[in-house]
Amino acid sequence: MNNAEFNQRLSINQVALESFAFKFTKDYEDAHDLVQDTMLKAIRYSDRFREGTNFRGWLYTIMKNTFINSYRRTVKTRSILSIHEEIPVTQLKRSAVGNAGENKFVMEDISSAMNKLQPEYLTPFLKYFEGFKYHEIADMLQIPIGTVKTRIHVARGILKKNLKMYNKEFSVYN
Repeated sequence: MNNAEFNQRLSINQVALESFAFKFTKDYEDAHDLVQDTMLKAIRYSDRFREGTNFRGWLYTIMKNTFINSYRRTVKTRSILSIHEEIPVTQLKRSAVGNAGENKFVMEDISSAMNKLQPEYLTPFLKYFEGFKYHEIADMLQIPIGTVKTRIHVARGILKKNLKMYNKEFSVYN
């Protein structure tokens, strides 16, 4: 199937996708965003579609997985926020006297540490951080699940080593 045919089939299924997305989100704006994300992923991974299979089913699977991954990221973010809702008084004082410049340096250090990771470690680590499960990452990168686990573990170790200057600072508050 060429690009024009693929895009035509995609646009034909847009209304069905919007209806399906609304069942997940229960909100028209969120459903529209989910459809857009689904269509972008479908275009990006169009080479993975196998001729002779159910095109709409393939799109629905992409949408379902996109919604689930988004939900997982939201849950992970909420759990991080709920942990921070119970911040000790000592950390509140520290953050109250801290400034944006200090935060900028911390972010630069984190960015620098991330840039030191080789792509084969960085990619699985970022996917895991985004909320993907090990088996999903293995499927995306087409590598064994054990390799995914090892690379994430190694990436954590490298980051921990490169950011050890913050270890004492944060352990006081944990």
